[in-house]
Amino acid sequence: MSAIIIFYTLKEGVTKKQYEDWILNTDYPAMRGLTRVQSYINYRAVKPLMGDGKPSMNYIEVFDIPDLEGFLHEDMGGSVVQKIIGEFMQYVENPEFVIAEAVA
Repeated sequence: MSAIIIFYTLKEGVTKKQYEDWILNTDYPAMRGLTRVQSYINYRAVKPLMGDGKPSMNYIEVFDIPDLEGFLHEDMGGSVVQKIIGEFMQYVENPEFVIAEAVA
């Protein structure tokens, strides 16, 4: 099982409410509707586990993708993912996309 993990902050002027409404009403239904996405959860970064201050990012997305190659070669270029990525980039800045694998 592979995961795609995305770390990012919201652009200046984008409110938490605006962005989270988009997640719930557009992003979740579209991305969770893809057959290669086993699960997808968007987490709001609240506070550091240790110490004071703010986390370095606002949100963390975690996608569990059993067929990563299929997702990368077919879904990424498809209309659903391209539409969502286009909208996503209007809300966020400097997203870091990471492919991760479980340590077996």
